[in-house]
Amino acid sequence: MSDREPANRRQYRPRKDKYAKTRRGSIRLYTIMCAACRQPVLLYQKDGPGALLRLYLDRILAPPALADMHERCASKSDVPNLVCAHCGNVIAVPMVYAKEKRLAFRLIKGRWFKQRSTGLFPPA
Repeated sequence: MSDREPANRRQYRPRKDKYAKTRRGSIRLYTIMCAACRQPVLLYQKDGPGALLRLYLDRILAPPALADMHERCASKSDVPNLVCAHCGNVIAVPMVYAKEKRLAFRLIKGRWFKQRSTGLFPPA
């Protein structure tokens, strides 16, 4: 890899809203990677403690095509499966989290892994 930064690399900041405040202000950024090809799929903001079981659409920060999905999609049927753009591996399926009535992706075990991020996407 060259010493130059790719033109599409960008620094992202966490979103601070009612969901982040409700979960005691604990915010972490993760790069979600494909387990099959080890390529970065998206940058996600995790609020609060606990395991990463689902990805809320309004917490996806990058890439832009996924980040604005929560504005474009009104129901579960509007949301496509989360697929790795590099190899086609299905990483997650759409769902509605009943407690908060929020659109999310339910992660499929073994198809992804997470890497702590500083907000830079895609990572170096």
